[in-house]
Amino acid sequence: MPTKYLRSLLLVLMTLLAAPAVAQSPQPAPAPAAAKAPPAPLTAADYGRLPFIAMPRISPDGTLLSGLINVGGEQVIAILNLFNNADNPVYLKVPDGTQISYIRWVNKDNILVGAYALLPVQGDRWTVSRLFAVNRVSKKVTRLMWDQNGQGSSALWTASDGSPNILMEVQNSIYLGEDFWPAVYKVDVESGKRTLVVKGRTDVMDWYADGAGNVRVGVAYTEASRKFRLVYRGPEGGLFKTIDAADSRKQEVLTRPFLIVPGSSRAMVMRDNEQGLTAIYEVDLATQQDVRTVFTAPEGSEVDDVRVSEDGATLLGVSYSGKTSGVVWFDPPLDGVQKAIGQSVPDKRAHIVSMSADRSRMLIVIDRADSPGALYFFDINGSKMQRVAIFNEKLGSKPLNPVKLVRYKARDGLEIEAVLTLPKDRAAKNLPIVMLPHGGPWAQDTLDYDYWAQFIASRGYVVLQPNFRGSTGYGTEFMRKGEGQMGLAMQDDITDGLGWAVKEGLADPKRACIVGASYGGYAAMWGIAKEPDLYRCAVSIAGVSNLRREVNDFGDALLGGKYKDDWKRMSPDFTAISPINAIPRIKAPLLLIHGKKDITVDYVQSESMYGKMRAAGKQVELVPLPLADHHFRREADRVLLLSSIEVFLAKHNPADPLPTR
Repeated sequence: MPTKYLRSLLLVLMTLLAAPAVAQSPQPAPAPAAAKAPPAPLTAADYGRLPFIAMPRISPDGTLLSGLINVGGEQVIAILNLFNNADNPVYLKVPDGTQISYIRWVNKDNILVGAYALLPVQGDRWTVSRLFAVNRVSKKVTRLMWDQNGQGSSALWTASDGSPNILMEVQNSIYLGEDFWPAVYKVDVESGKRTLVVKGRTDVMDWYADGAGNVRVGVAYTEASRKFRLVYRGPEGGLFKTIDAADSRKQEVLTRPFLIVPGSSRAMVMRDNEQGLTAIYEVDLATQQDVRTVFTAPEGSEVDDVRVSEDGATLLGVSYSGKTSGVVWFDPPLDGVQKAIGQSVPDKRAHIVSMSADRSRMLIVIDRADSPGALYFFDINGSKMQRVAIFNEKLGSKPLNPVKLVRYKARDGLEIEAVLTLPKDRAAKNLPIVMLPHGGPWAQDTLDYDYWAQFIASRGYVVLQPNFRGSTGYGTEFMRKGEGQMGLAMQDDITDGLGWAVKEGLADPKRACIVGASYGGYAAMWGIAKEPDLYRCAVSIAGVSNLRREVNDFGDALLGGKYKDDWKRMSPDFTAISPINAIPRIKAPLLLIHGKKDITVDYVQSESMYGKMRAAGKQVELVPLPLADHHFRREADRVLLLSSIEVFLAKHNPADPLPTR
């Protein structure tokens, strides 16, 4: 991007995003105004509001917006015109018990939606995935290959020529045999008509296409041996041949391409570098030799995501996280936009989340770790930028409670990074604290806006979110340090974070509680069992109380055996570290919150813990949410979740009253 253009763009952005004072002529001093009442404190309902939009995507021509829109406190699939309010929007209710995995544009008139649900199959419950398309003109919903009887289907490729064509891989049967392995079809999303492109091949569970829509790579998996194979054919077509293999029992990883260059044997892959951190390489699939190193993140960080062009042929940019985080664009115009916005809002973060086919129009999220932020539309050609929506109108865009990254040493010397949120308007000294471990456990807390942490901090608590060993984002070695340490060193890392906060003078050691969801819910329950005198209370949200049950329930996934292996590496004895088996040791009150529509962690996990706690005479409460899923995608459930936490903490670990002014 030319320097002159970049300067012009920067000037426009600074004008649009800043709020400069307007110079005025001196005026006589006004009469004293009556004192205004202080604004009412923000409530659980304010923090719990659903964002205006999730999964925002701009159409290929840059005029339409799709995503999950908040309508009446529930997410609905929507298509809106960015410039013409008179253009009738499309709203489509998400079926009960169904979760949306992605929304993408096929062409200027059609979106493709991926959905999944937990359904009864052969006397068991399986995770079943399906695709459907929505036409914004006719408002017609087209189910794509729902007449097939397999468990899953997914999209491999979308045409970039404006046609309504996609490639889908689809299982045709739930029974092991020729039709069990997914075949690839070319499908017209408007008519639903399909043409077979590649027949199913024994053991091949995933297919990959290049940017031109040619199926080039498959991933095969054999459950009995836990072995993966990569099969490949050249740009000229022909037979597939095995070019690589990996044994998951030996923790070998098959390197899969995320971009195959059309007309060549070259591909882009993400894999560990010599330091065990994810980097990007270009490889020759035919020879399995590296062509070049494309990108390595700064020391101590690793690549966590990539951005590929709409035609699937070009790597546009990468994001990375770890000791440092950031975004790098290889496309010069996008790099210019990113730098210009970064300079115009130095105290905030800007993310280009979606762009038109020609990359001239885009959607940009501008936010902070302490503010949910807003969504903007930007047109490079006209240097035109306008706000589409504030994500949470009640909270606005002003900073809430301050957030920063901190580091401390675990008892064995391992450095742990954590997200620290401090309550605004209170001195950060000797405050009650809430430990908030993340789910997963293969996940990571970062400097992203977190409405749970912000709400709890607003009630007067220090909130610490430790990325304990086993977390992602710090390389393979750090992640594997969690193996064999579930409930042991992984839990000690959380405890040591509390000790650090006390040593720093931030937290009162006698006023600590632990709150978490999913794996974090397990950590909350296990925390009060492993360290009975450490916490005054605990809150488990959709938590896992019985590990043996949980790690053997995968909705009958094809990789069920591998997943069981992964979990077994985390502990040699599930029974010994399951909270449901440690109830006699628990002293602190426990609050259990769980949605009955949860398809990730079964509601019975909380129900059973509640029953056994009550039978043992322990202090326990259960808040069942009849319509809530694992991610609390309904506003009413989010509000009840927060208000339940607020009441429970106030009862068992009350915060200091706000100082008078």
